[in-house]
Amino acid sequence: MDLSLVLNASMLLTVAVLSTPIIFPMLSDSLKNSPTIITNTVKTSFFISLIPMTIFLHSGTESLITCWEWDYLMNFKIPVSLKMDFYSLTFFPIALFVSWSILQFATWYMASDPHITKFFTHLLLFLIAMLILILANNFFVLFIGWEGVGIMSFLLIGWWHGRVEANTAALQAVIYNRVGDVGLILCMAWLASTTNTWEIQQSYTNTQTPLLPLLGLIIAAAGKSAQFGLHPWLPAAMEGPTPVSALLHSSTMVVAGIFLLIRTHPMFNNNPTALTLCLCLGAISTLFAATCALTQNDIKKIIAFSTSSQLGLMMVTIGLNLPQLAFLHISTHAFFKAMLFLCSGSIIHSLNGEQDIRKMGGIQKMLPTTSSCLTIGNLALMGTPFLAGFYSKDLIIESLTTSYLNAWALALTLVATSFTAVYTLRMTLLVQTGFTRTPPLVPVNENNPAIMAPITRLALGSITAGFLITSYTLPVKTPPMTMPPSIKMTAIIITVLGIVLALEMSKMAQALIMPKQNAFSNFSTSLGYFNPLTHRFSTMNLLSGGQNIASHLIDLSWLKMLGPEGLASLHLKASKTLTTLHTGSIKAYLGAFALSILIMLMTS
Repeated sequence: MDLSLVLNASMLLTVAVLSTPIIFPMLSDSLKNSPTIITNTVKTSFFISLIPMTIFLHSGTESLITCWEWDYLMNFKIPVSLKMDFYSLTFFPIALFVSWSILQFATWYMASDPHITKFFTHLLLFLIAMLILILANNFFVLFIGWEGVGIMSFLLIGWWHGRVEANTAALQAVIYNRVGDVGLILCMAWLASTTNTWEIQQSYTNTQTPLLPLLGLIIAAAGKSAQFGLHPWLPAAMEGPTPVSALLHSSTMVVAGIFLLIRTHPMFNNNPTALTLCLCLGAISTLFAATCALTQNDIKKIIAFSTSSQLGLMMVTIGLNLPQLAFLHISTHAFFKAMLFLCSGSIIHSLNGEQDIRKMGGIQKMLPTTSSCLTIGNLALMGTPFLAGFYSKDLIIESLTTSYLNAWALALTLVATSFTAVYTLRMTLLVQTGFTRTPPLVPVNENNPAIMAPITRLALGSITAGFLITSYTLPVKTPPMTMPPSIKMTAIIITVLGIVLALEMSKMAQALIMPKQNAFSNFSTSLGYFNPLTHRFSTMNLLSGGQNIASHLIDLSWLKMLGPEGLASLHLKASKTLTTLHTGSIKAYLGAFALSILIMLMTS
């Protein structure tokens, strides 16, 4: 039997099964959705998607499907083509596994929502749009998935639209992503005019790609993956429900920008300027986000900034010319990041909506399983040996040591690594240990399978995913490295130093009073003053400048031309004109008299 035929059939079957809760209710009114049906559909799709992944791991078979061709112009054809390769076949089961766990958790978390079925439908559309982006082999199909995740993120972040903060966060996500969309459209326009195709495979040339289209791709990835400068929408997106945050930050939306750079990475190979730009942007992003996470007190905001920091680490890996290593970190990161958000959702629900970690404490006694899984997720995020994050994060830091591009990018990334240990351990200590600082509440029953099954499932993935992925799909383009033990242990040493710093910081935050003010803590608490400078300072200057210009124009047009000064000058001109008619000449008077009689006779 032709393996490629089985591969194509099983992948198309996965997409078809996933689409049934969307299509069937449109065909018949008797067929209605429910959260359980949508969750089971994603679960079934996950098990079907294991078939093509197994075929690829066994035989290395890849495939390309062209479904339809749009003859838009005479010499410019747009085929709808899907590519089944290492990236799509590996990421498909991971995204479906994580989404299945999140949807199962959401059946409990959103049980009281009157529009829960609509919410689940939006989550499913969000997932489908991301999978379209993963499968796309040309920019036309990729752009459909790209815009799909953007629109669905707007609807899901602003789900509780009765809250002003949720509406503001949804608008913020859309506006910042519009900037990234401009970059992607710029690259597509250049490809259409130069290579005359949007096929990703045919866009690669042996010659050096100019910086302009690559800059468009970097801007697109910076907008979607919240790199420095276009990052404020990511922590603001925490206004949405926790299942939305889990899906948004683990396997959809935020990794779309990094995946775009992975797909188009051969265009970057011969352009060191673009690679250096990615490296510097990623190093700044990972350090800035980690710095902002140090002093945050909202448990979801801490996890959100950790996502932004890990996305910066992925961008660093793109700049190192190691796209497969960036993809490996995307794959391992999805498990423990989704689990961290689900654990935080369970804790928030248990404490009646409380999100301030200073008002928690002793949670491990109330919620032992959730606390254990939260600890596993934090350890995986830190890069603890033999957990999922270690296999990718340690490889990235080791690869940095062999980089000839920027030494300071290595330094920034190492500092961000130590900060990761600081804020994760600080969160663990304040939430789980010490005396209880919560009001007397009845804890959530952890025997509910809708809560514990998805969290423990993701915890298992956070422990084993790194080992399994590296065992069967080791990045083949990562160069082998030999280094002394001191360099090999650098990442672990930096993490241990971060743990020591976290123990000191946790003692400062036990009380609800603010610690002694200093420039560093103010910088971190105020998110680097980025929001006031961008949204307040520049806006106020632009508005006041516009007001001054408008007032000057109004004064000039109204006062000088139509107002009092205009009337005065008009009277002056009229008086001068009338006085020039009285010249004292009899000919002028007779001429005027004859002209007036002639006009009178003509009109009568």
